[in-house]
Amino acid sequence: MLPELVIFDCDGVLVDSEPVANSILAGAITRLGFPMSVADTRAAFVGLSMGQILVNIPELTGRPVPEDWRENVQAETYAAFRQSLRAVPGAGEVVARIQAAKIPLCVASSGSLDKMQLTLGLTGLRRYFGDRLFSSTMVARGKPHPDLFLHAAAQMGVAPNRAVVIEDSVPGVAGARAAGMRVFAYAGDPESDAARLRAEGGQVFTAMADLPQLLGID
Repeated sequence: MLPELVIFDCDGVLVDSEPVANSILAGAITRLGFPMSVADTRAAFVGLSMGQILVNIPELTGRPVPEDWRENVQAETYAAFRQSLRAVPGAGEVVARIQAAKIPLCVASSGSLDKMQLTLGLTGLRRYFGDRLFSSTMVARGKPHPDLFLHAAAQMGVAPNRAVVIEDSVPGVAGARAAGMRVFAYAGDPESDAARLRAEGGQVFTAMADLPQLLGID
């Protein structure tokens, strides 16, 4: 049976933002006096909200985060997005196929609403989703908890077990599974940990072109 709703994560699924964002994040944490590589930040923080990252950094580094740190990192990241951000290969075509099949779509991201609006706008994907953008800032607990996915399904008027989630992060897969949703875990990025995504209950795929068949559209 076709799903009644497809919920996309944003970063790493629709927009190829993880390499850029994690490069800046790694540099910013290193400047705090705790060296981290891009691989380190991806392993520790991908899928989490910036609010949760701000909680985790002092626990990890033993160093406080300056008051203006978040604002500065965001400004640097957004500037880099405006220069070089691209859509995940094949994402636009897949979203258009799903829309043509008349299956409702939305986005549920750990990122803020303004970040989603920026990245989806820069990549030309915003037109497919309109205002159907749901952020972890809208719920009490972000990924890996189920709150965001349950909120998105409720707002779209679909039972959780009739929704399918497209994720690329371990916290995202865990949160969607906790919400009682089927999850297709995109591992097309060379840095993806397919084994961990599978262990959390995601059905792993590596090419966006395969997603319509997985959803039952083909």
